[in-house]
Amino acid sequence: MCGLVRLATETVAGVADRSLIGVRSMVVTAAARNLLFDPSVLVDVPGFLARLLPRFFWISMWVGSALITASSVAYFDFATLPPFVIEKLPVRFETLWLASLRIHVASASLSFPLCLLLMTRWLQRRPAWHRTIGRFACGLVLAALVPSGVVVAFDAKGGNVVTAGFLLSAAIVAGGTVLGVLAARQRDLASHRRAMRHVVGQMSVAVASRALIVCFDFVGLDPDIAYIVALWGPVLGAVAVVERPALERTFSSFKPIQHVGGMFREASPLAIRLRIRNVVDSVARTGR
Repeated sequence: MCGLVRLATETVAGVADRSLIGVRSMVVTAAARNLLFDPSVLVDVPGFLARLLPRFFWISMWVGSALITASSVAYFDFATLPPFVIEKLPVRFETLWLASLRIHVASASLSFPLCLLLMTRWLQRRPAWHRTIGRFACGLVLAALVPSGVVVAFDAKGGNVVTAGFLLSAAIVAGGTVLGVLAARQRDLASHRRAMRHVVGQMSVAVASRALIVCFDFVGLDPDIAYIVALWGPVLGAVAVVERPALERTFSSFKPIQHVGGMFREASPLAIRLRIRNVVDSVARTGR
């Protein structure tokens, strides 16, 4: 009886060893194949798209911000009203709305480029400058950009659905700014970076939504639907892009599970081998 049990143990162990050797040989073979193409292979190197997309976002946001600022100069001609304002009239609290519009445009034209500049490694490596510019940008956002945007949102084109989108974006910007400042004061740089990315992401909605409106107008989409999609798409898309690494870490923590020997174990040859050895050894001791 003991001889049969030992024979079974050695057989199972041999099969597991061969499976592990096969896995190791596959890994070594893959590594050897990579070494044939390049003598110095680097691990965890970001792909071409991983490097291209951030640069494309950076360049497009700078260009879009400059174009919006150039087209908004007409808002500050106090002698005449720009066509956009004439189309919106009449509005409730006309004086308040027009003043809020000008404050919003002026603060956005200054705060968005500053936030883009604060995201650069060049400025992040200079803590004193980063801190000074960051405080000015945060004060400008909380004191001018968000309050004026809330006032303008209630008379936005597209009705209550678009108004809700603008208010959600403003809430994310205000909340991200406050949380980012608190995290920076506590030296929690990871939380500070995450909060500030939400702020920059929502500020980029102005550029992305205008680009989508131009594309929708080119294909002939209904203007009412186009305006709603062009606003809500970038707002929700910016949140998804910022939160994507956190979601990936959450889902990557779950490993495949297999039911082995009446108990749940991680599905790996080593785990199966250890489980079989425990069962066989217990049987052998019982047989003696």
